[in-house]
Amino acid sequence: MTKKMQNKNYYAILMAGGVGSRFWPVSTEDFPKQFHDMLGTGDTLIQKTFNRLANLIPKENIFILTNARYSDLVFKQLPEVTKRQVVLEPAMRNTAPCILYASLKIQKENPEAVMIVAPSDHWIEDEKAFVANVKQAFEFCYKNNALMTLGIQPTFPNTGYGYIEFESTSAEEIKEVRQFREKPDYETAKSFISQGNFLWNAGIFMWSVKSVIESYQVNQPELFELFKQGLDVYNTRDEAGFIQENYDKAENISVDFAIMEKSDKVYVLPATFDWNDLGTWGSLYDKLNKDENDNAVVNARTLTADASGNMIRTKDNKIVVVDGLKDYIIVDKEEVLLIFPKQKEQDIKKVLQQVKDEFGEQYG
Repeated sequence: MTKKMQNKNYYAILMAGGVGSRFWPVSTEDFPKQFHDMLGTGDTLIQKTFNRLANLIPKENIFILTNARYSDLVFKQLPEVTKRQVVLEPAMRNTAPCILYASLKIQKENPEAVMIVAPSDHWIEDEKAFVANVKQAFEFCYKNNALMTLGIQPTFPNTGYGYIEFESTSAEEIKEVRQFREKPDYETAKSFISQGNFLWNAGIFMWSVKSVIESYQVNQPELFELFKQGLDVYNTRDEAGFIQENYDKAENISVDFAIMEKSDKVYVLPATFDWNDLGTWGSLYDKLNKDENDNAVVNARTLTADASGNMIRTKDNKIVVVDGLKDYIIVDKEEVLLIFPKQKEQDIKKVLQQVKDEFGEQYG
C-alpha cells in the first residue's frame, strides 16, 4: 500500500534573515528588503511569501527563520504567527546551520514532516502553478526519501544565478541532478542554455525532515553533532539558552554546498511558474508595470521629459520631476537620495560601504 501524506505533515521554513544590501537605501541592516513593500502592492515581501505558502501549508506549520534583531518586525508584519514559529539566529552563519536547527525542531514535533525551504523575497506571479509544483515535489520526497529543488527554465544567459545540470536522458518530469554549477561567465551561460539540460537555481528546496537530517549526519557530521546536543531542549524554554551558547560555533556554510552538492539522491523539478529573485533594483524594474516611456514607478507621482528606462521609488505620493535621465535608479528615502546608473547596480554594495565610512553606520 502506497504511503499517503496528510496536509498536517506539510511544513515550511521561510528564510527571512538576509540584509538585501543591493536594495539600499530602502533596504538597510536594521530594516531589510523582506520587510518592505518593494512592489507597491500593499504587502511586504515576507507577507506575500507567507500568504503564498499558506495556500498549501497550514499557517501554524510555517516557520519563520530570521536573525534575532528582526524578531519584532516579524511579529508586527505577521501577527498571526506564534513564538513557536519564529526561529531566531543569534549570529549570521549562512543557510546550512539555521536550516538544520529548524529541521531538528520540526522533526521533534512531527517526524513525518515534509517541508519546503523558501526565501522571503521572491516574486512568483502564478501562485496556483507554484502550489501544484510544491505538492508534486512533496509527494516525490515522501515516497523516495529524496532531496529536491525547483529549477527555473532559463530565458537568457544570466550570469547572476547558479545553474542546475540534470540528467538529460530521463523522460520523467522530475529529473536527477547531475551537478550544481556556480554563477557562470556569459559564454559559459550561453553554452548551458544551448545544451538544454540546465536550469536556474532558485534556492527553493523540498525534502522530508528525515532525509534532510540524514544528509546532514552523513555530509556535515560536525555541524550535525553540534546541533544534536540540543535535542533534549528543542521546543522547550531551555532552547534559547542552548542556541545562544552554541550557535556561533557553527561553520558559516550554505545549504547548497553543505548537503545539496554532496548528496546522492538529489532531484529537480522544472518549475512551471515565472520567477524572479528580486535581488536588485534592475530585477525589480523588470517586473513592474512601466509608463509610456518605460519608467517603472513605485509610490511616486512623476513628471518626466526625455526620461526613459528609469526605476523611480519614493515615499507615498511624492512628486518627482525627471528630465534627461535614461536607465537610472532614483530612490528617495528620508535622509538618503540615490541617483545611480542601472548598468552599475552591482556597485551599490560598494557605494553603501563608502557612505557608511564617510557619514556613519546609521545610513546602512
